[in-house]
Amino acid sequence: MRALRFLAISGLALAAAGCGTTRVAPPPQNNTVTVPRSAGVYKVGNPYQIDNVWYYPHEQPDYDETGIASWYGPTFYGKSTANGETYDGNALTAAHRTLPMPVNVRVTNLDNGKSIIVRVNDRGPYARGRIIDLSRRAAELLDVVQTGTAKVRVTYLGRADMEGGGPPPAITPPEIASALPAVPAGKIDTSPLGTVPGAPVAPPVKQSVMPTPVAPPPVQVAANQPSEQVVQEPVSAATHLYVQVGAFSKLENARTLLSKLGGDLRISTLKRNGQTLYRVRTGPLNSIEDADAALSRITGAGSNDAHIVVDQ
Repeated sequence: MRALRFLAISGLALAAAGCGTTRVAPPPQNNTVTVPRSAGVYKVGNPYQIDNVWYYPHEQPDYDETGIASWYGPTFYGKSTANGETYDGNALTAAHRTLPMPVNVRVTNLDNGKSIIVRVNDRGPYARGRIIDLSRRAAELLDVVQTGTAKVRVTYLGRADMEGGGPPPAITPPEIASALPAVPAGKIDTSPLGTVPGAPVAPPVKQSVMPTPVAPPPVQVAANQPSEQVVQEPVSAATHLYVQVGAFSKLENARTLLSKLGGDLRISTLKRNGQTLYRVRTGPLNSIEDADAALSRITGAGSNDAHIVVDQ
């Protein structure tokens, strides 16, 4: 009995000793923080005012404008854009004062012909005489970083995808998908069922034909998406800058504005889509500095609609 008690006590001591020396590894700690990809919203936006100038965002599927581009850098990195995305200087994005967001536009440097597609997802620029603010990477591809500004053409292409990534895959419309034929793959024989006692007729051997599912159409990448592919567009050997106050379909309206502002403004005509436009402008000007100075004079005379354009 004493021997049994000794063995029991010894066993408990060994168990306790084992518990005291056994080390259980702590669960692994995950200190990695994953930041979700920013996803903005599609928005046009309400009219707003900056420095006594009103801007009116609206849908502009026919937008095609020339002017001066600038670019914005590290001060804005990581901040929210006007449609709720996060600004990334390495992405091909841009800011525009009135275009919807996000949309894709083609930006062409009129000095060297380099052209890329960028995603407009922010508001700006608000410096007078600038029509678009490029991200640092976009400015690098267009050779705008060193000069800070460039004469450009901006052309609307279409709405961008909603998450800043690749374009959505092409989807076959239901009416087309339903009309696609199914190709038989062959026959599948079923085993005959046993005779059921009392049944008047034994079940026949049945055969069924299984159609082959129609292969889904290949994923098509939507055109006109931002990429680092730089294309070379034909541009004029020499372009000039003008400060334009307005363009009218009626000559008397142009003359009224000209008499109001005076100065070195003049009326020039342009034929577009079979219509004659009467433009009130000054120029040609040979440098961006000259154009900025002329713009300052004209806005000082009371024209908030004056802007810089690029023409031959």
